[in-house]
Amino acid sequence: MSKTRPLINFAIIARVVGWLLMIEAVFLLIPALTSLIYSESDAMSFAITAAITAGTGACMTFGVRSSRSDMGKREGFLLTASVWIVFSLFGMIPFMICSTPLDVSDAFFEAMSGFTTTGATVLPTVEHLSHGILLWRCLMQWIGGMGIILFTLAVIPMLNHSGGMQMFNAEVTGITHDKIRPRISQTAKGLWAIYFVLTAVLTLLLWIGPMDLFDALCHAFSSISTGGFSTRDDSVGAWHSTYIGIVITIFMFLGGVNFGLLFKASRGDLRCFWRNDVFKTYIRIILAAYVLFLIAIIRRDQATSISAVTLDPLFQIISTITSTGLTVSNFENWGTFVLAILFMLMFFGACAGSTSGGAKIDRLIYLLKNTRNELYRSLHPSAILSVRVNDKVIPPDIVNKVIAFLCLYVMIIMVGGIVLTAFNIPLVDSFFSSFSCISNTGLGSGVTGYGESYEAIPDIGKWVLSLLMLIGRLELFTVLLLFTPGFWRK
Repeated sequence: MSKTRPLINFAIIARVVGWLLMIEAVFLLIPALTSLIYSESDAMSFAITAAITAGTGACMTFGVRSSRSDMGKREGFLLTASVWIVFSLFGMIPFMICSTPLDVSDAFFEAMSGFTTTGATVLPTVEHLSHGILLWRCLMQWIGGMGIILFTLAVIPMLNHSGGMQMFNAEVTGITHDKIRPRISQTAKGLWAIYFVLTAVLTLLLWIGPMDLFDALCHAFSSISTGGFSTRDDSVGAWHSTYIGIVITIFMFLGGVNFGLLFKASRGDLRCFWRNDVFKTYIRIILAAYVLFLIAIIRRDQATSISAVTLDPLFQIISTITSTGLTVSNFENWGTFVLAILFMLMFFGACAGSTSGGAKIDRLIYLLKNTRNELYRSLHPSAILSVRVNDKVIPPDIVNKVIAFLCLYVMIIMVGGIVLTAFNIPLVDSFFSSFSCISNTGLGSGVTGYGESYEAIPDIGKWVLSLLMLIGRLELFTVLLLFTPGFWRK
């Protein structure tokens, strides 16, 4: 009689999580060293956290034995979701024991907001924080921007044969995922290499301008990851620099592009951009939004300078569509029409395979083309039509999955908003906060709006929003699957 195989290989999941925690401990040493350089007491907070994280990771990796080394789809989904939670749990420790401590709810919210690149914050001001804490907030976004699992696939090649593709699909944003290299570990290394080079170039460009090296590095981390954390309360606007605005706008835009295209471009294939329907739509949406913004700004008598009708609206459009959330001016003064456009930009986001949040432009294209086909079939029922993107016919099951995704996306926003109203949060603020967190944008409205923070949200509301951030970052299905009975049954 053969042995019954366990449903889920929890041992291999624990071992991989352990490896990841030891990697996180290494990252924690960077802000520790930063605080040490600036002679800040928080150096000890990060050193203690790094020791706890490394110790826990070592126990999980070397203390757990597994009779099986295989990892299937279920292990891939469970590992991906659990890693983001575990990283946030350990990543929040510095916020709790630093010189300006936060309670558990605030610390977890801040950490989850960082790793998911949401950029929402419970801190009413950040300029009193130590350099170590400021760097850690931005570094979390940089790690989460390209993906924790993707980084692991790059540095732990053994996972190439043990569920690597399942984890890659569970974490990387998009509808379908094409390997840009033969092996999944090579693909991960290629994507991270592009990400690292862009970060280094952006840091150098910002350092050349009015920023010092520390601020340049922090804003490079938060801009290319489309996260949005800043070292100043007034965000990028604190420097009043057109140069900084232009540079960050360009790199936020690049952060919203499919990194697979950027990899091909780095190999000399620049025409790949113009052969890609999604990239062309990305450009068109930005240009259309800019024209509408310009009309609204002029009608509201806000065209007070050249920057007010050029850089400011373009910066805000790209910051919003890429879910970065950085601001250069109080965009609420531009009127409700502009807010409505921003709402739509937040919903769909930028390109799949990028570091941005939202439902992604790819799904918008699928939806519009499928809707056009259905309207045609209303007049010609026997017509056989297909959805074509990038000169490829999209299988019907993929189109159906996109429609299901968008329906779920809207439903989760509604449920999240309704739940938040139960905690005495104003109606509009509840739904906007729910929408902002699941789209990983971090922008606020009303009690969480311009110049405010998510500090006003009750503790239980922060946990709800943290869950929404995770669901949004892992694109719904990876997290929602864990709540289905079928996932845990054989």
